[in-house]
Amino acid sequence: MDGVDHIEHTDGTDNGIGDTRRALGGFLRARRGRVAPEHVGLASGHRRRVRGLRREELAQLAGISVDYYVRLEQGRATQPSPEVLDALAGALGLDAAERRHLATLADARRGPAPRARVSPLLQRVLDSMDRFPAFVTNHRLDVVAWNGLGAELTGGLDDPDRRDRNNARYLFLDPASREVFPEWEDRAAESVGQLRVAAGRYPDDVELTALITQLSSRSEEFRRIWDSGEVVMCAAGRKRLRHPVAGLLTLDFETLHVPAAPGETGLIVHVFSAEEDSAEATALTRLAGTAGSGARSR
Repeated sequence: MDGVDHIEHTDGTDNGIGDTRRALGGFLRARRGRVAPEHVGLASGHRRRVRGLRREELAQLAGISVDYYVRLEQGRATQPSPEVLDALAGALGLDAAERRHLATLADARRGPAPRARVSPLLQRVLDSMDRFPAFVTNHRLDVVAWNGLGAELTGGLDDPDRRDRNNARYLFLDPASREVFPEWEDRAAESVGQLRVAAGRYPDDVELTALITQLSSRSEEFRRIWDSGEVVMCAAGRKRLRHPVAGLLTLDFETLHVPAAPGETGLIVHVFSAEEDSAEATALTRLAGTAGSGARSR
């Protein structure tokens, strides 16, 4: 990359993980690099050596001093005001999820890493959903509970020798994931975006830091997506998955948030379904007959 004003690469040792001030600066650099000058009324020019906006250009668009903005990027300015954050978010064109993430990084609250516990009630709910593939993740993207159909659909969660139960490691370090997910790049970007949100919320989580460091050191694709500043909140939509027997399936999915108890982190239930009388619905019914019954957890 040309120029001295660039997005720093994440190599597992210089990524701001565990340091919210550096993480805030890294996020601002990444998003600044993604704004095309011509989209905000600035001339790009053939001699321009910087990808995206220059620091002084972003500061001008946000209505703050260049010196203050530089200190923000360098982690020397802490807890910017809501007005400054709103101005920066507007200048960078951040969406709602990205704005929340920016505010989380600026808040810089610290605390012990939360625990994740699958309650007997949640286990019972999974057990009753025998017609719908479902699994539960924590903020590190560890799959902590699932039902039989969910395990069968997403690469064999029941067998730890067949499927890494951390979704991010599975996606980036297991070639089999590319067979299960035809739109692998989209799934990979989602996982990185979710880990970035978690790292901002829980900077003292040693296990989360270790996971991100491991992926940064072992996967060039993870580093590339992380450097882009991707931010993703779990939502709903459609996904395509390939099963060795049922073939390619296009399924609707919904994410249900389980509120956190004191001292714990909330969990996310991922539920897949198919339209009634569709080929996918028939395939799920057949898979349900062969998949193990009952909910499982780690």
